[in-house]
Amino acid sequence: MRGYLYWTSVMAAAILLAASMTACSTNNGDSGGDESMGDSGGGGFVANFDVDPAEPSFELSDEEWRERLSDEEYHILREHGTERAYSGDLYGNERHGTYTCAGCGHELFSSQTRFDSGTGWPSFWAPIDEGAVGTEYDHSLAQTRIEVHCGRCGGHLGHVFPDGPDDETGLRYCINSAAMNFEEAR
Repeated sequence: MRGYLYWTSVMAAAILLAASMTACSTNNGDSGGDESMGDSGGGGFVANFDVDPAEPSFELSDEEWRERLSDEEYHILREHGTERAYSGDLYGNERHGTYTCAGCGHELFSSQTRFDSGTGWPSFWAPIDEGAVGTEYDHSLAQTRIEVHCGRCGGHLGHVFPDGPDDETGLRYCINSAAMNFEEAR
């Protein structure tokens, strides 16, 4: 009985972990249309997205990054990790200001483009300016997504999806709280 309970709890934990890691790839709302995230079958968001990789101008050694960042920041920014949904300090932040990279301080997003996507991570419909972030294909988790990186240090921030506000860009930049700091407007 003890072994059965152990393996049942291990399986439940694995299911919860998988659900939290992939939740950022789907929005609770239905915006309709063909918004396939995959790149097979021709078409869909990923196949038509114009990726623009970041070209880091701020570089540190792995040892310097480990000294500079907390364990969670390092895992997300340097190892492409993801925090649990609804767990980040900046989720639900309603203050006005600027979101900056936790790794290098580069300005990433304005509170003016933030919206509540219902996914559990801070979401924005656009970066603060054209060079703020870079994007590239992410083929992990048995799917192809568009990964978002800091335009200055190349740190992993999150992903971009085609289910943002239709009256803006239609995009949702789903960003890990631990990848950012917040500077309140004065």
